[in-house]
Amino acid sequence: MRTVRRLFYADIASSVVFVASAFLSLFFFIDFVDELASVGARGYTAVQAALYALLLIPGHVYELAPIAVLIGTIYTLARLAQSSEYTILRTGGLGPGRALSLLASLGLMFGVVTFVVGDYLAPLSERQAAQLQAQYKGGIKLGRSGAWLRDRATTFEGERSYSVNVGSASAGTALRGIRIFEFDADGRLRRRIAAASAQVADDATWALEGVSVTHWSGDTTGATLQAREETLPALAWPSTLTSAVVAAAVLPVSTMSTLELFRYIAHLSDNEQAAQSHEIQFWKRALYPFACLVMVGLALPFAYMHGRAGGVSLKVFGGIMLGISFVLLNNVAGHLGLLRDWTPWMVAAAPSALYLLMSMAAFSWLVRYR
Repeated sequence: MRTVRRLFYADIASSVVFVASAFLSLFFFIDFVDELASVGARGYTAVQAALYALLLIPGHVYELAPIAVLIGTIYTLARLAQSSEYTILRTGGLGPGRALSLLASLGLMFGVVTFVVGDYLAPLSERQAAQLQAQYKGGIKLGRSGAWLRDRATTFEGERSYSVNVGSASAGTALRGIRIFEFDADGRLRRRIAAASAQVADDATWALEGVSVTHWSGDTTGATLQAREETLPALAWPSTLTSAVVAAAVLPVSTMSTLELFRYIAHLSDNEQAAQSHEIQFWKRALYPFACLVMVGLALPFAYMHGRAGGVSLKVFGGIMLGISFVLLNNVAGHLGLLRDWTPWMVAAAPSALYLLMSMAAFSWLVRYR
């Protein structure tokens, strides 16, 4: 059994690494060519474009891991079936249950590697890539409306709520185009702060520069409302919006780990902001490594197909189509869940559960009738 395990693990692991390397080479080439269009602007060079493409590789590894596992496992099992080696292993005592347990253990190992890459290595490299892009491309663009955050505080004047708009970011906590709207307990606008730039400190204090402050005082329901405006070179604005929360709001979701996503969802819920899209991303991030386990289960039926039922290349092509369909369904399920307001964890688990049922049904039918 140890020899069979070594044979399976070595062959499948080498095939998966080969497939992943081929995909990553292709993605690196595409990213690099795409970045060449920006070379020459703001001192952006081809070396920095190549570095940016390299920093995106861990994220691609995380995204492509289930597909690489599926194609690599199908290739290995189809080759063993083609050369009748798998038939010999079956006559030597390798039953369906034992083969499934061997592949399940390997799938869990791939899942652990996928989790480590996706939760630690990929967010770090994506954050460095975003900062590199911001340094040479004029900041991180946040769309027409920018990024919105909410905050609450209790002052000597009573309860205050804040709506904060960030126009762009040059890094995770270096912000530009800041607008802060302060409301009282009755929802009336009391103060508006506009700043050209801001830096968020570790204690959640915002160091604003180029500040313009507009105060509203008096009876806000009548004609006695008075506005007073002042200009300040700098202003320290205390808040509860930490650097981690700000980075989560202005940087792409791919730069956050599972734990950071969980904390940001808690912040959104505490401030009564919509969090469903981030909840779906959280559950997809948490459950995605188990897709590797589903993929090895989906590949196992190919070992029970007769060698004359199509060559290895045809079966690998079928594996590629299965992998693409899984990625497509996974993405479509996320968008449908957001539109239909479905339960986030069910949206994230549905594609993997469906493909696992398909693989087990195909495996049971082939073992029983073939």
